[in-house]
Amino acid sequence: MSQKLVDRSPDLKRLRDEGYDIQVIGGGTHLRIGSIPFVNAESQIKMGYLVSTLDSEQNNVTKPKEHTAWFGGGTPCDKNGVPLTIIINSNRFTPVQDIEVDVQFSTKPTDGKGYPDYYAKLTTYIKIIQHQAQAIDPSVKADIFPVITVDDDESPFKYYDTSSSRSGITALAAKLAIKVAIVGMGGTGAYIFDQVAKTHAVEIHIYDDDDFSQHTAFRCPGAVSCDELKPGMKKVEYYSTVYSKFRKGINPHPYRIGLENVHELHTMQFVFLCLDTGELKDGIMQSLEEAGIPFIDVGMGVHEKQGALIGILRATTSTDKKREHIRGNNRVSFAPAAGPNDYSRNIQVADLNALNAILAVIKWKKLFGYYHDLKHEHHTTYVIETNKLSSEDQSGDE
Repeated sequence: MSQKLVDRSPDLKRLRDEGYDIQVIGGGTHLRIGSIPFVNAESQIKMGYLVSTLDSEQNNVTKPKEHTAWFGGGTPCDKNGVPLTIIINSNRFTPVQDIEVDVQFSTKPTDGKGYPDYYAKLTTYIKIIQHQAQAIDPSVKADIFPVITVDDDESPFKYYDTSSSRSGITALAAKLAIKVAIVGMGGTGAYIFDQVAKTHAVEIHIYDDDDFSQHTAFRCPGAVSCDELKPGMKKVEYYSTVYSKFRKGINPHPYRIGLENVHELHTMQFVFLCLDTGELKDGIMQSLEEAGIPFIDVGMGVHEKQGALIGILRATTSTDKKREHIRGNNRVSFAPAAGPNDYSRNIQVADLNALNAILAVIKWKKLFGYYHDLKHEHHTTYVIETNKLSSEDQSGDE
């Protein structure tokens, strides 16, 4: 199915976005809509398909020239099993584009001007056929929202992004079609990956040398089965395996980023730093700054106080427009982990990991024009106990 042709055609796109099982066949000469409920001669509900010619000029769909269509899978009848002669023009057994059909339909708009587009034409026939089936079973319908697989190499997904399409934000989604690295696949890094994987990022490189342990399952996206908790399995291996069912372009790296290999990040267009300790950050950040690569560093400090948890979440951004605040304002600690930070003891804080990740991902999307950005903040914090969200270190782009 040519999704590009559908994307360029408002009427075909509407059919797809409303959940019809639409296919472009015959090299773009015909349309097929499947999973249409109809009543057969025994007053049983069956599923059939509608076939129509598809007129186009210079790879753009035009107004239908023909008002007729064909139906396969059986002869549509009314609820009593009587053929729908109101639309059946003739019995036709010659295949259309190698598809077996049973009858030809013919009904014209009353204004004498023909169908304005393919949405109007095809839904006219579908409603007549489906109405009889719904008289027997009101739950049956043709808009089933089938899985639409991708038929080109340009999309990072293995099935079509109908979410962006239905919302009319495909052009915005394309702004995020870049190469991204996530350094550190702990709780926050995993949730960042989960969000980035659902964007049009063309490549996602994930770095971590840790194993995916049992405690990891309690602060990561999704639900991990016992069978999936394999001894010695790396985090990047697990996430790559799971998310590769959904998309392409995931590149797992089962090792840490340090001064000896930080150059690997120089080919990226954006980097998320999700490291537990600070001693590696200084050299990595300096290298990214020198290479002119924007990045966001995330972190959290969680402690127990009087029988409950308190703490701060942080997302600190560095771009060519503002970098000095990281050291000048002491926004990021480069000291080794020390002190009674309960997060290092693997306390289950999946909600905080997720929130920390969302703060970072929203800022990333702002930087690339997906969201409007009026503040241009480069440092965001959230305080758990006061529910206070703060934005600081503006870049002056207002």
